[in-house]
Amino acid sequence: MYAGPSAPRVGVVGAGGLGVHHVRILRDLAGDRFAGFVDENPGRASDVASQLGVTAFPSLDALLAVTDAISIVVPTTSHHAVASKALHAGKHVFIEKPFTVTLEEADALIALAAAAGVVLQVGHVERFNRAVRAAMPFVDGPRFIESDRLAPFNPRGSDVAVVLDLMIHDLDLVRTLVGARMVDVQAMGIPVLTPQLDIANARLTFANGAVANITASRVSRERVRKLRIFQQSGYLSLDLAAGTGEYFRMREDFDARLLARAPRALEEFVERVPLDAPDGEPLGLELTQFLGAVMGTAPIAVTGAEGRDALEAALRIVAAIDTANAHPLARA
Repeated sequence: MYAGPSAPRVGVVGAGGLGVHHVRILRDLAGDRFAGFVDENPGRASDVASQLGVTAFPSLDALLAVTDAISIVVPTTSHHAVASKALHAGKHVFIEKPFTVTLEEADALIALAAAAGVVLQVGHVERFNRAVRAAMPFVDGPRFIESDRLAPFNPRGSDVAVVLDLMIHDLDLVRTLVGARMVDVQAMGIPVLTPQLDIANARLTFANGAVANITASRVSRERVRKLRIFQQSGYLSLDLAAGTGEYFRMREDFDARLLARAPRALEEFVERVPLDAPDGEPLGLELTQFLGAVMGTAPIAVTGAEGRDALEAALRIVAAIDTANAHPLARA
C-alpha cells in the first residue's frame, strides 16, 4: 500500500509475540520499503527472518542507518532508551503502549520528537477495534462508562501491574470517549500470581461529571473485553473481543409519558441499532495510519501527549491502590 520511492523506509525493533505481527504487517504495507527488524535474541531473529522472508539486522544502529521510521515493540523498560536513540537520529517513531515507565521519560520523548520535527505515535490499538469504530458516530456526551477486561494468565506483560498491562487500553478509550480530564481516582487491586497487581478496579470521575468504572484482571478463567456506555441519548453495549456492538435508544415516535401510565414491552419504546464498521485488522489499521502520518496524509492516531495522559492515569491508579493497600484498615 505504501510501497514506492516516496514512501518511508521502515523497520521494527523487537520481534517477540507482538513484534512479529508488526514485522508481518509493515512488510506487507511497505513492500520493498520495509528494511527489516532487529531483535536481541539471535535465535528468535533467525526464526522470524526465515518465517517472514525479511532481513534481521545485527544491531539497532544498523537498522537506524537505513530507515526513516521505526516501530518499537520491546519491553516497556527499554522504550525510552530505544526511542531516544531513534529520535536523536531524526527517525519517525511508533511506540507500543504503555508509552514509557515514567512521566519524565514520556516528557523527554515528546520534547525530542518536537525538536526533531518527526512523528511520534503511541500504540493504543483498541481505538481501531471494529466495535469502537462503529460506535464512535453515536457517542454523545457519555455520563457513565463501565469496562471489563478479563484474561487468563499470560507471563508476557506480567513484569508490570495489570493496570499498565491491560487496563491502560481502557483508560485511553474512556478518556477519548469522555473528552475531559480525570479529577478523582478511587481504586483497589491485589497481586495473585505475580508480585505485581494482577486484578484491579478503578472508579474515575472526570471534570465534566462523567464517571467510569473499570475492571482489569489477568487471572480470569475466561477472556472478556466489554464496554458499556450510558448517555442521555441511549446506551451502547460493545463486545471488543468480537468486534460487535448494539446501540439502544428511545424511539423517536414514542411518547415517553405513556411509560408512567402502564408497563410497556421494551421494544415498544426502545430502538435497537446494530453497530457495524468496515472489517480490518486493528493493528494493520493502526500501522497504516502511522505510515500515513509519516507521509503527511493522515493525522497521528495517538499523539505522544495522549499516550502520556493514559500513562498518567494508569500511574495514578497504581498509586491509589498502593495507598489503599498500605492503610491499616485494608489489612484488617
